[in-house]
Amino acid sequence: MEAVEAQLRVAVAHSDRLADSTSRHLVEAGGKRVRPLLVLLAGELGDGAAPEVVEAAVVVELTHLATLYHDDVMDSAPLRRGAPAAQQVWGNNVAILTGDLLFARASRLVAALGPEAVEIQAATFERLCLGQLHETVGPDEGEDPVAHYLQVLSDKTGSLIATSALFGAMFGGCEQQVRDVVVAYGERVGVAFQLADDVLDLLGDDSGKRAGTDLRERVPTLPVLLARDAAARGDERAAAAVALVDGPLDADDDLARAVAALRSLPSTDVARARAQHCAQEAVDAL
Repeated sequence: MEAVEAQLRVAVAHSDRLADSTSRHLVEAGGKRVRPLLVLLAGELGDGAAPEVVEAAVVVELTHLATLYHDDVMDSAPLRRGAPAAQQVWGNNVAILTGDLLFARASRLVAALGPEAVEIQAATFERLCLGQLHETVGPDEGEDPVAHYLQVLSDKTGSLIATSALFGAMFGGCEQQVRDVVVAYGERVGVAFQLADDVLDLLGDDSGKRAGTDLRERVPTLPVLLARDAAARGDERAAAAVALVDGPLDADDDLARAVAALRSLPSTDVARARAQHCAQEAVDAL
């Protein structure tokens, strides 16, 4: 990972003073680096020492960072990784353009990895955009909101995690069967990761994420979608919880009541079980 971090900082460095500052903003804020780590791990299934493995790890992290710049603008997020979001510092236009710049940097790097890598990256980029588009617009009339949401998670999160695993196996020299296996793993583990995060939003976690953060920001999560479905079918407790969720949440007491109401519903346990099921599917793929 040290080599990835070093190359990542080189990749975002720019001779233009403003572009250099905005591009380094989220890199220096840190992060879990899940995607590049998965590239390295998948690479170990073959020749993990191949330099292309590290280069591919930088590509997927740059791509992920670019999506964060754009997501924070669309969500009006005040913070990212404990630091002010880019649009809070430089405004929406600069944040969007910085995301575009990082996508361009990722494209330049992946071009050096060959046409197959370019095709994979382009297909992944398309799915990232489609996932964000469908999340923004919401489900069509009559469409199952839960199925719509799971597809959004697959496109927004599963796609890039699957590509991370694929790049590692591909540049590690693994055969096609191994590549197919790690892609299936990445798709499912990406969805499992997001569903687990949905549940943690109601419980809080050791990383310091406060319970109800997504709820307050009106971010759709599986427990809320399941509660809405139960309310629509006449469940009075679910209807009462949904009313709290849809009400004002700026005050801590209001947020705490909404979180407690959702926690008490079966929908939270169902969401947790769905996350565990997706995680098991990922393991079974291996």
